[in-house]
Amino acid sequence: MNANYEGKRLRGAVIGAGYFSQFHYDAWNRMDDVEIVACCDVHIDKAHEVAKKYSVRSVHSDYRQMLDEHELDFVDIITRPDTHFRLVNEISQCGHAIICQKPLAPTVEEARELVALTEERGIRFMVHENFRFQPWYREMKRLMNDGVIGDRLHSLSFRNRAGDGHGPEAYLARQPYFQTMEKFLIFEAGIHTIDTFRYLGGEIEQAWCWHRKLNPVIAGEDTAVGVFRFQVGAMGLYDANRFNESTSNNPRYTFGEVLLEGDGGSIRLYDDGRLTIQSLGEAERDHVYSPSQHGFAGDCVFATQRHFIDNLSSGKPFETDGPSYLKSLAVQEAMYASSESGCWVFPQR
Repeated sequence: MNANYEGKRLRGAVIGAGYFSQFHYDAWNRMDDVEIVACCDVHIDKAHEVAKKYSVRSVHSDYRQMLDEHELDFVDIITRPDTHFRLVNEISQCGHAIICQKPLAPTVEEARELVALTEERGIRFMVHENFRFQPWYREMKRLMNDGVIGDRLHSLSFRNRAGDGHGPEAYLARQPYFQTMEKFLIFEAGIHTIDTFRYLGGEIEQAWCWHRKLNPVIAGEDTAVGVFRFQVGAMGLYDANRFNESTSNNPRYTFGEVLLEGDGGSIRLYDDGRLTIQSLGEAERDHVYSPSQHGFAGDCVFATQRHFIDNLSSGKPFETDGPSYLKSLAVQEAMYASSESGCWVFPQR
């Protein structure tokens, strides 16, 4: 299938024009080998707004009409999780490659069905799981591969205080449906950290978690502590809270702080994107690299979509393909099961 894509300017369409779509459109607009020929949203005014800003020629309120009228190589889905299965089902019948925002579906069962559908039809499919593409995580992984902190990972910890979830107006400005999600923090944001942990530390074989709700106006949990055991023997710690605030000037840049510890030292990520290295027996020192200030969280949306286009053209596997996402979902569900039972849980893949 990659022979159809190799060396050509790919034609794409986007479904969705909500808050987060701005980062998608901006990223596509900066790629010389991609042309977004059409966009669609049920709120046609929103579709016209993004089309005008990002020079998309054709605007639709009906995605079926858009699919019928345009010759496409891929479709980018930026809609609510409960629409994804229907959209992927219909788009895959057209044979188009698909990149789809997460959460992939409202339930794990539906996500598994969606992934199975794309594999049965031979569709190139990637989940828009962008946190692992943030520049600090790519650099941390490179440093680990270079042996900067040794050859054995001891622990990986993440701490986040988003500060956008307190008071009766929590989440309403950007994504109001967050208030009604019965599973929230781990389902919507924690899945990013699970995927990033898997990217940095490998597969997770056990999970323990306790979560609760701090803001009474929302339906789901907004704080959680999770502990993981990796197959390589390392331990992971997840400490997240959307109610309380950090001291960061921009809590949505790195979305938290990370500590990697190995048998040769440690790497620290600070909330301003700064990385430091501390070899055993030595003082902490700054590591020089240049994370972007453009777009979302170090321009990770661009990096994610660049990976999609590059690997679509080359035929190489996507890092965040459907089966990989299901592995993260298994850990997510283990965290919920652990919080309910109070016990360690083995992810069921």
